[in-house]
Amino acid sequence: MLSINIIRQDPALVKERLAVRHFSKPEYVDEILALDEKLRKQKLETETMQAEVNRLSKQIGQFIGRGDAAGAEAIKQEVAAIKDTMQHGKASLQELEETIQQKILMLPNLPHVSVKAGTSAADNEIVNTGGVMPQLPENAQPHWELIKTYQLIDFETGARLTGSGFPLYTGQGAKLQRALISFFLDYNTQAGYREYLPPLMVNDKTAYGTGQLPDKEGQMYFMQEDGLYMIPTAEVPVTNVYSNTIVDAAQLPIKMTAYSPCFRREAGSFGSDVRGLNRVHQFDKVEIIQLTTPEKSYDTLEEMVNHVERLLQYLELPYRILRLCGGDMGFTSALTYDFEVYSAAQEKWLEVSSVSNFETFQTHRMKIRYKDESGKTQLLHSLNGSSLALPRIVAALLENNQDSGGIQLPKVLHSYFGSPKIG
Repeated sequence: MLSINIIRQDPALVKERLAVRHFSKPEYVDEILALDEKLRKQKLETETMQAEVNRLSKQIGQFIGRGDAAGAEAIKQEVAAIKDTMQHGKASLQELEETIQQKILMLPNLPHVSVKAGTSAADNEIVNTGGVMPQLPENAQPHWELIKTYQLIDFETGARLTGSGFPLYTGQGAKLQRALISFFLDYNTQAGYREYLPPLMVNDKTAYGTGQLPDKEGQMYFMQEDGLYMIPTAEVPVTNVYSNTIVDAAQLPIKMTAYSPCFRREAGSFGSDVRGLNRVHQFDKVEIIQLTTPEKSYDTLEEMVNHVERLLQYLELPYRILRLCGGDMGFTSALTYDFEVYSAAQEKWLEVSSVSNFETFQTHRMKIRYKDESGKTQLLHSLNGSSLALPRIVAALLENNQDSGGIQLPKVLHSYFGSPKIG
């Protein structure tokens, strides 16, 4: 959430950075400032009335001391009238504050100065590539056919048990999921990330803290009776571990990792992009999260990008890293790098990770703070990344490593999977 102070200090800059995102309602900035001016004026009037109440209240004692009961009673009535006006004013102040808050919640994060304007993924900048493009046999198949051949996932039974987009992993498919999750978590913890196993449901306050509410309300599964949301990513509960906390600076940076199933409605998805594992409603993902000081957060972002890149190198997958343009960034992000792996059988790039710096956008909502060297309380910066999302990783592993002998797995997975290949 943007701070009202940022909007007050440089509204022109706020509008300029929102324009990089192609934000459709820049007039919100002027509306917020007008409401804020009205709020501050009413607060000043209330403070003036309170000062008058304090002054008159002292006079009541003086009149009583002189035995002037009538004079004291007149002042009491004047004080009562002012307090009645103040009471009505407090209700108006509260309403104004809530209106301003709701308006600010509709503003996305301001893009970092390095973020370029652009309207879609076509405008994203490729900053690095790696890996070797596979040479597939003539009869190469997409992963949804390989899944049938090797009986890795039962989409039909999953659909019968729950609905379309809820895969049932079986046999070596289930084993591969477990192997990847274990490898990802081991890789992250060896890099200093503390492991968490979070709840799979959160309340609205927690979802609000990381910016899922109100932005992504329609994309989350909601339990009406209990008022709980199924998590779309482990980022939501894990980042909130430190909500309403003043962190000891000696603990920084705080590095967290977590595996969880993720649940997303993906409303409106259709076409070839949703075949097989390309887009599902429930999937497994390992997340990395860091909390750090503002002056170190962009170095931390590069560190996390390098961390995810090495992970893809271990998996021996061809990949590319993109810096997202303003029009393709998420609501909460100040700067995002996307990772895509190449799916040779589908002849397309598949997104498998986003690594983002949110600066103070989330920590302002969650009140995650620290004391700087001067003793002043400051907001931390929060960052997170997928390390990694499994469905499209599995799709690429199956498609890129198929041969007449089965699916040849990268060396790093042999001990986790218990075999060098599927089949």
